[in-house]
Amino acid sequence: MRKPAKNRLALLPLLFLIVVGPVAANGVPRDLPYPVTTPDADEIARQVYFVNHFYPFAAFSLEQHPRGMAVIVNKDPKGSFNTLVVERHINNSYDDGVVKSKELAIFREGKLKATGMLIIDYEDDTRSHDHFVWLPELRKVRRFAQPAYRDAWGGTVFTYGDLTLRKPSHETHELLGTETFGRCLEALTVPQEAISKWGSESPGPVCDFKDKQVYVLKSTTRFDNWWYDYRISFVDTRTFADYRTEYYKDGKLIKFIDRDWRTLGMDDPRAQYWASWYGKNLRTGNQSMIIVPRSALAYSANRGPDFWSEQTLRKLHR
Repeated sequence: MRKPAKNRLALLPLLFLIVVGPVAANGVPRDLPYPVTTPDADEIARQVYFVNHFYPFAAFSLEQHPRGMAVIVNKDPKGSFNTLVVERHINNSYDDGVVKSKELAIFREGKLKATGMLIIDYEDDTRSHDHFVWLPELRKVRRFAQPAYRDAWGGTVFTYGDLTLRKPSHETHELLGTETFGRCLEALTVPQEAISKWGSESPGPVCDFKDKQVYVLKSTTRFDNWWYDYRISFVDTRTFADYRTEYYKDGKLIKFIDRDWRTLGMDDPRAQYWASWYGKNLRTGNQSMIIVPRSALAYSANRGPDFWSEQTLRKLHR
């Protein structure tokens, strides 16, 4: 039975969260140069933003593939799991001086199945980016305003700010030093039967980065009465991949996110993708994980510019 349209509309905040789409860079251009000298705290924050928004790639996709697709898994404190499967396509190759990047996301399984979303980011940093959503029950494309980036939705522990909307200028940054990372990345223990259908495997703890040198970056929010006071990020000194971010309120650790960043062997060391994200809200016990099998990746997709369009969204019902 198809879900009523009103139920799917209620899930749209979760859709905005999962897409992890591009947003206005606020001083972080797509051609941000690699530092030639030791970077200061503000430069490290810009480089981290650059990596997280996949700017080293002209195009980057998580494709529908017989051997694996990207899976989002949520676990609530009672131990219940729910999953979503997403196909994602990013185009950073625009040079018309107007569009900075576009992203198309298509949900293949789960509560948002057959829903599609197109996000358009503009070179004008003062201009809000556009969101167009295909709703299969309504059989039409709807335009939506930018979501609030302090909110978390759908049982996930990732906020809009964590994934897309937080910019370097939203915080003040302080470099606390450089150290050996010295820890394993944590992971959500996912029953294999919950994800094996899509070719994914539960990764378990990742200890590959224990010997990496990292910058320890403290980022304090500029907003009053915010849900966190500051974040501590552990950032690879060569690739600027942020392996772990810890969130503090009133001096207490309230949430953390671990990211398993992997290289694609390109000349720019910042050309990284994440094999998984894992987050835990220590106040509620909620956990979330995004798992990306290597078979789903494509970073030189041969698609024309018309692919990133409302027309593609309208084809989803066929």
